[in-house]
Amino acid sequence: MNLRFITHSLLSVAAAMVLISCGSYRASVTNSQGRLIPVDATWDARADQSIALCINTYKSQIEQIMNQPIGKAATTLKVFQPESPLSNLTADMLKSVTSKYLGKPVDMGVINLGGLRTTLTEGVITVGNIYEIFPFENTVIILTLKGEDVRHLFEEMAFRGGEGISGAQLVITKKGKLKSCTINGKPVDPKAEYTIGTIDYLAEGNDGMGSFKKAVRRQDLPDALLRDVFMDYVKEQAALGKSIDSKCDNRVKVVAE
Repeated sequence: MNLRFITHSLLSVAAAMVLISCGSYRASVTNSQGRLIPVDATWDARADQSIALCINTYKSQIEQIMNQPIGKAATTLKVFQPESPLSNLTADMLKSVTSKYLGKPVDMGVINLGGLRTTLTEGVITVGNIYEIFPFENTVIILTLKGEDVRHLFEEMAFRGGEGISGAQLVITKKGKLKSCTINGKPVDPKAEYTIGTIDYLAEGNDGMGSFKKAVRRQDLPDALLRDVFMDYVKEQAALGKSIDSKCDNRVKVVAE
């Protein structure tokens, strides 16, 4: 095999690769998998010393703030579908705080289960515990939706298998269909308007709740982070000598088809 033949062969292969890359062929993803990787002491053995030195400069100050006790949890409050103790509590709190802001009751409180990142364990609640549950900079807002859009919102929740709600009751099927819905015990009126205390992330239609984008009015609570509002709630309860507690109460009921 001579040099000219080898060179010609290589050029032919290169040309074919160029044609393929410039052609109409498109790759597609056929499968993907993911998993949560806990960021814990497992990684300490491979710590970057320069980063560790930088962190240690502030570590003691941060720990002093994060370890500060602010209240107590009567029981362990977990997050799960179709409803859960922690999502019910957060939705109740959103409904309460937005009602106080408006000076009149709002119709509902709504939180996405995905926004609650861990469990609130029984016992002392610290500032750090609240940051672990609410790591995002979500702000509290009030949206006004027409009844027909509220029903569409409930259909989206049913499709997702349930979300955190307060002031409403849903009956959904195992396959994600909405069977019935009420607000404060009454059927949803398509022509009425309903006020909802929620967060900015959902107001933009995220987490499969696109109906929020159809809101006819939006009111932002100035500088009201969900994390801070929840923390204030825990402190208020502690000042009253009360522990944080919540339970499931069939706000979202799953039935057969």
